[in-house]
Amino acid sequence: MKFYSGFSLSNDQQLFTSLLKETEYTVAGFSYGAIKAFEEVLHSSKRVDTLQLFSPAFFQDKDEKFKRMQMMYINKDKQAYLGNFLSSCFKPCKIDENVVLQEGEAKDLDTLLYYEWTRENLKKVCDKGIEIEVYLGSEDQIIDVEKAKEFFLPYATTFLLNNAGHSLQTKN
Repeated sequence: MKFYSGFSLSNDQQLFTSLLKETEYTVAGFSYGAIKAFEEVLHSSKRVDTLQLFSPAFFQDKDEKFKRMQMMYINKDKQAYLGNFLSSCFKPCKIDENVVLQEGEAKDLDTLLYYEWTRENLKKVCDKGIEIEVYLGSEDQIIDVEKAKEFFLPYATTFLLNNAGHSLQTKN
């Protein structure tokens, strides 16, 4: 199994152990990592049975002003931006102590914000015989869950985890 981490994170794979299909033919990713996982599967000829997208970064419903503001904030005060962003990722829980926070780069945020998921590319992945699974948290404060669910549903088995945030963690 190959896993791609979210923006500014590493060791976040452990957040999804109860959901991950641990086979050599699974590719998975969280948030920004979901984009990387999708692109690998889309452009690869290697065998993949399942593509798991955990809270895929879905910002194509956001306007240009929102995206420019995000870029302005990270360029103005990267540490404050990352702290706020990561706090929002893990709400309603605290940041998991096993997850390693990385120094996020503005170029990666730019890629994340401006990535365009297309129905055509989702269909191409489905046409390869790859099962797509999308996991979304009902309390996600990063993406619009309803718009993401509506977009992915025709191409993926889509799971909505109640009381879960972007990291798909829930308060115990």
